[in-house]
Amino acid sequence: MTQKKKEALVWAVVVACLATQALQVALVVHRESLTFDEADHMFAGYMMWKTSDFGLNPEHPPLVKLLAVAPLLREKLWLPPLQGRNFKTEAYFDGRDWLARNDGASQRLVFRMRLAAGLLALCLSLVVFLAAREWFGIGAGVLALLLVTFDPNILAHSGLVTTDIGVSLFFVAAVYAFYRYVRRPTIGRLLIAGVIAGLLLATKHSGILLAPMLILLAAWEIAAAAKDSRGEVAKRLATALAVIVVISVLVLWAFYGYRYAARPTPLQLKPSLAEYMAPLGRFNSTIIRGVARAHLLPESYLMGLVDVKQMAAFYPTYIFGNVYAHGKWWYFPAVILIKTTLGMLALVGLAMFAVFTGKLDKRRELAYIFIPWIVYLAVAMMAGMNIGARHILPLYALAAIFAAGGAVALARGSRRWLWICALLVGAHIVSALAVFPNYMAYANEAWGGPKNVHNLLSDANLDWAQQLLQVKSWQDRHPNEECWFAYFAHPEINIHNYGIHCHSMPTPDTGWVGGSDIVPRQIRGTVLISAGDLSGCEWPSALMNPYRSFQKLKPAETIDYGVFVYRGDFPVPEAAALSRAQRANELLAQHQAEQAMTLAREAVTIDPGGVLAQTALGDTAMALSKKDEARAAWQTAIQNARALEPDAQVSYIPDLETKLNASRQ
Repeated sequence: MTQKKKEALVWAVVVACLATQALQVALVVHRESLTFDEADHMFAGYMMWKTSDFGLNPEHPPLVKLLAVAPLLREKLWLPPLQGRNFKTEAYFDGRDWLARNDGASQRLVFRMRLAAGLLALCLSLVVFLAAREWFGIGAGVLALLLVTFDPNILAHSGLVTTDIGVSLFFVAAVYAFYRYVRRPTIGRLLIAGVIAGLLLATKHSGILLAPMLILLAAWEIAAAAKDSRGEVAKRLATALAVIVVISVLVLWAFYGYRYAARPTPLQLKPSLAEYMAPLGRFNSTIIRGVARAHLLPESYLMGLVDVKQMAAFYPTYIFGNVYAHGKWWYFPAVILIKTTLGMLALVGLAMFAVFTGKLDKRRELAYIFIPWIVYLAVAMMAGMNIGARHILPLYALAAIFAAGGAVALARGSRRWLWICALLVGAHIVSALAVFPNYMAYANEAWGGPKNVHNLLSDANLDWAQQLLQVKSWQDRHPNEECWFAYFAHPEINIHNYGIHCHSMPTPDTGWVGGSDIVPRQIRGTVLISAGDLSGCEWPSALMNPYRSFQKLKPAETIDYGVFVYRGDFPVPEAAALSRAQRANELLAQHQAEQAMTLAREAVTIDPGGVLAQTALGDTAMALSKKDEARAAWQTAIQNARALEPDAQVSYIPDLETKLNASRQ
C-alpha cells in the first residue's frame, strides 16, 4: 500500500471515529433534560450577544456560552425582565424562565445549543489524535482517538453547554502548541500558542493553570538542553512565555469586548466585586484589588476568580457513602479509580511499564504529558471542590495519548503485547457502550458498575439533573400514581416545566428560594428521590439529610440509575419539618410573620432535634419581638448543631451565635 493510500485510510478511520462520537453525543443529549448549570450558561450567553452583559454568569468566562448560543441569534426570543437580584439568583432563575417560555419541554432550542457546544468535543478528539500521532506515531494517534471517543466521562459531558469539554480541548491544544513551538520555533507557531492560550483563559478560570505548566515545561527544556546552549534556550523560552501571556490576555479581553465593566451602564454587579471578595483573606483580596484598580483583567473575569475561591469553601463532599463538610485531598484519585474503565487503567499501567523498561523512551513527549497531568491533578486535589469527574476531564485526554503511546511501543516488537493491548482497548470500548446512553452514571465493573455508583459518588458523577424527560416518561406509564418527588436541581430546574405532576419535597435548594410543598408526616404511596438527595451530597453532614432512612430501602424501580422510585408507607418527619421550616422562611421574607410562626412551631413539634426547624422558629419569633422564645429556639438549634461533625458545625453555629448575641444587646 502506498503512503498516500495509508494516509487516506488513516483519515477515513478518523472521520469514522468522529462521526461515531457525534452520533453518540446527539443521541445522549436528545434524551437528557437540562443539567444543573446549563440554563444559567445559555441565558447568560444570549444576553452577552444581545446586550453585552457579562455580569449574569461571571463564574465562567464567555467562550462556550457564546458558541452554544450562536445558533439562536436570529430567533426572536422573549426575555425576562431583570430584577436586580444577586447575580447567581438572577441568572439561574431568569435562565430557567427564559427557556421555559421560549422552549418548553420540547428542548428544541436546547438541542441546537448542545450540538453547537458539542463541536468542542469533536475538536478535542481531533487534537488528541494529532498530538498522539506527532508524539508517538500514526498508530498511537488512531489508538488515542479510539480511546477518547469512547471514554464514558468525556462522552457524558460532550454535548452539554458547560465549560468542562472546552477547557479540556484548549488545555491539550495549548500544551501541544507549545511543544510544536519548542520543536521548531517560528513566529507563526508562537502566535498560535498564544491564541490557543487565550481561548483557554476565555473558557474556564482553571485555564490559569497553564502558566505553571508552561513554566515547568520551559524549565525542563532548559535543563535538557546542552550546557553551552542553556542560556540561549532560557532567553528564547522566557521571551516566548512573555509573548504568550500578552497574546492570551489580549484574546481574553476580546471576548469581553475590551470593556472592563462587567455590565453595560447603568447596570452594576450585585454584589459588587469589592463586596464579594470581602470574605477572602488579605493576600487574595490585595492581589485582586490591585489587578482591578489597574484594569489588567475584565471585572467579570475577576468576579469569577473570586467565585471559584468562594465556592471551593462552600461545597460538601460525598464519597464512599459518606458526607464531609469540605473537600478531601484523596477524592479525585478515588474518582479516577471508580470512573475510569478497567481497560484504560490497565493500558495506562502498561504504558508506565513501557516507560520503566525503556520501550517508551521519548523523554520530551512524556514530559509534555506528565508535567501538565501532575500540575492539574495536584491543584484539583487541593482545591476542595469535589463535585465530579468533569473537573478533571483534561487528565482523561492526556491519559488517552499516554496509553496509546505505551501500547504502540509494547506492540511494536511483540505479537503477544499486540493482542493484549487490543483486548484492553476492546474492553474499554465495550465497558463504555454497556452504559449507553447513561454515560454520566458510569462506574467500572470493579466497583459494581452504574447500578452501584450512587453508593460511591454523587453530583455530576451520576445525577446532574439530566433525568427529567425520563421521569416524565415514567409518569406517563403510571398516570394514576400520586407521587412525591425530591429532586436534586428543583427549583433551579422546575420539574413542572417538564409536565411532571409530583408534589415537590424539600431539598437544600428549595431552602434557598422555595419551591417545596408542605409534606405530611407520613407518605402512603410513591416517593421518587434523585441520587443527589438520597446521598445528601449538598448537606454538610449526613445527619442533616431528611431522606437518609431511604438509603436502607430497596427501590421498586430506578430511572437512568439516578432517580429511585419507592412504593409503600414511609414516615418522613424530617422532610415534613424541613418543608415547614423552609416555607416559614419564605413567609417571613414576605413579611407574613404570623403565618410563618404557625409553620415554624409545627416544624419544631414534628422534629424538635432539627437545626433548621429551631432556627426558623427563632427567626420568626424575633421578627414578632418574642425575644425569649427566639433565644430559646436558637439555643436549642445550637445544641442540636453540636451533635454534628465538627466540620459541619461551622455551617450553622457561628450564625446562630451571632443572632443570639445580637438579641441580648
